[in-house]
Amino acid sequence: MIAEIFLILAGHSSSLFTKDNTIDPAFIPLLHPGEQQTLESLAQVAARYRRIRTACATLAHSPSRYVCAICATLRQILTEEYETVVVQTEAKVLRRDPELVASGSFVPLATIRAVFSEWDAPLAALVSFVGELEAEKNWRPGPLIDMVTARSHTGVHRVAQIFTRLAHAAQRVWRTQVCAFIIHGSLSSTDPLASETYALLEGSMPSCVSAQSRESIAYVGRAIATVKAAKWQKQLPRSLALQHTTELESVLPEDQHLFDSVISQIRINVSEWLWMNVLTRKDVEDAVDSLANYFLLRNGEFSLSLIREIERLKLSRLKIRSGSSSMIREQDLNLAILRASLGTFAQHDPSLSHLRFTLPSGPLRPLLPSLTTGTGSGALASTTNDATQFSDLLLGTPLVLQYTVSWPLDLFLHETDLQAYGELNAFLSSLRKTHTQVHTCWTSLSNAQRARRRWTGLGEGGTQEDLEARRGLLRCGWGAVRDMEWFLDSLLGYVMMDVVDAEFSRLKATLGKEGLAQGSSSSRLSGLSDIRSSTLFTSGKSLASVASDASHLDFTTLRSIHASYLDRLLTGCLLTNPNVTAILRSIFEVCERFVAQVERWGGDVLPALLFEGSLHSGDQEVGGMVRERWSTVREINDTLHSLLESFYEQLSLSASHQPYTTTDASKSILMNTSMANLTVNASKLGGPKGLLDAAAEVRRHVERLLLRLDFNGSFSQHKSRQTTAGIGILREGGLA
Repeated sequence: MIAEIFLILAGHSSSLFTKDNTIDPAFIPLLHPGEQQTLESLAQVAARYRRIRTACATLAHSPSRYVCAICATLRQILTEEYETVVVQTEAKVLRRDPELVASGSFVPLATIRAVFSEWDAPLAALVSFVGELEAEKNWRPGPLIDMVTARSHTGVHRVAQIFTRLAHAAQRVWRTQVCAFIIHGSLSSTDPLASETYALLEGSMPSCVSAQSRESIAYVGRAIATVKAAKWQKQLPRSLALQHTTELESVLPEDQHLFDSVISQIRINVSEWLWMNVLTRKDVEDAVDSLANYFLLRNGEFSLSLIREIERLKLSRLKIRSGSSSMIREQDLNLAILRASLGTFAQHDPSLSHLRFTLPSGPLRPLLPSLTTGTGSGALASTTNDATQFSDLLLGTPLVLQYTVSWPLDLFLHETDLQAYGELNAFLSSLRKTHTQVHTCWTSLSNAQRARRRWTGLGEGGTQEDLEARRGLLRCGWGAVRDMEWFLDSLLGYVMMDVVDAEFSRLKATLGKEGLAQGSSSSRLSGLSDIRSSTLFTSGKSLASVASDASHLDFTTLRSIHASYLDRLLTGCLLTNPNVTAILRSIFEVCERFVAQVERWGGDVLPALLFEGSLHSGDQEVGGMVRERWSTVREINDTLHSLLESFYEQLSLSASHQPYTTTDASKSILMNTSMANLTVNASKLGGPKGLLDAAAEVRRHVERLLLRLDFNGSFSQHKSRQTTAGIGILREGGLA
């Protein structure tokens, strides 16, 4: 009977037990109840072992290499540990070992049960595990590794040990595929990690891999695979590939900190090699020039022509009564880009083909500017904390200018960089459009005034009863458009000269200065490789700092320079201060509303002398139209000055308290550009001195705008008069 028990424990079937692992009724009268219970417990252990072994034999033919690796490891564990226990226990019985054989002739079943009791929990957990494996036909690497890793987190030591070995087996297979992808640029035909476009597939990454490492794996793999597919004249050096393989095979993804360090170092090394051999300095300079010309409006001739083309497109669609032809679509806007380039320097610019407009909300029918009072006021706009968007001011609906980036330029320009350029373009285009409209309105008012002077001489015309009203309306209208023109002139001059031109010149100078040693830095690449391996986990000094010490423009430093450049542009254009941008949008809307009113009135704030006064019935009394226009112009003028005062006040507060850091980074990508990020990026450009110079220069941007706006002391003197008047009231009341 003892021999029969060992055969059962080894996985063989027996007539002692039924299919449900209970004693056959014919043997029950011959057994003690305690013996019966012990035998059924041993039968349950044996049944679990057979269930696991059978499942492993089936799953070994699975198309998933991860499942096959887990099954192979599980069979090895059962062979090395469980089956060894069976053989050793049987050998002890045959040798009449006193630990198992009592009096040299009797083997207690309880003793055998005690030997195999340590396998109760592991076999039960493994039965549940193989059942879960069989339930899913197509396992993705990520969820499978996560499931095995989660089962290893248990307080039962033997169970945790077994599942840890299984998890390591799956992670080693995954690590092999990662090595093939990011070192050789190859993808497996079964269980690939990425698609044909080298984008990571869903479920290909376990949850223990951080988002930063996932992005780096996709970045490096796509770069190496693209270089290999393009059959570039230079491929990744073999020595560097061997170094990356050695470093990657020394870690598993479950050790997140060490795995992130290795992946980050591989990305730095590959990025530098790409910068030295694939993405050249000329490509970067051409891209920077194109983005500055079209997104930062440094090509003023083209930007003005494009604004006029969009306005002409809106008018042409408004003249069409109905039908699909009255809609404005993306292809119409992209055609406007080509028309705007005719006769300008952009006509023969090959980078113009990379520009395209997108309408996130879809095609639309053009609308006339609103003549009603906007929702934003000075008090309301100054207290908002939401990011203000300017993308809808050019067309009336969100309009985004995009730049198509192809490889290898996408190694330098990421999606967040292009979004920042899009936000800058929306703001600058809105400012330029509003400035152009106000300037056109000024011209229209001037022409109307000259025509009027031919008939009215030095007066404004009209009867004696409405002469003063006409004079006041005209002076108020001229004052409003003069203040609009002055403010927009000051803001546009500040943005284009003090911010865009200054920062662009600084970027070009930095690229030129740092790039002088680039030609001689290729010979130091092998030396840097030795430095990488010796300093990766010892000194903690990154390759970026090593490359910076070597005084050449490596890929990491290039990205840092460009990130700092964008940060300074966003901060200088006030787009990181939600209070200021909200007021700016309200000012633009007030200016557009005034221009629309003047256009509706025929290009002049004063009604023609023959428009009123000929009829005295109803509302056609003398001066009725003048009073109606007077109320509209006065309301616009009061709103404008209230907004200008709020803008100056918020700008003064921002210069003293630096409110560029925000608390909610999820509301806009611009919210992430804070002074902290700026100082971190600036620190990479020249140590403490470069950090202080960059931070101080950004702070001076706002100070320059304050000086432009308050050059004649209108804002500060006005506030001083208000303060003095307030103190006088307090003194009269005996409170001061």
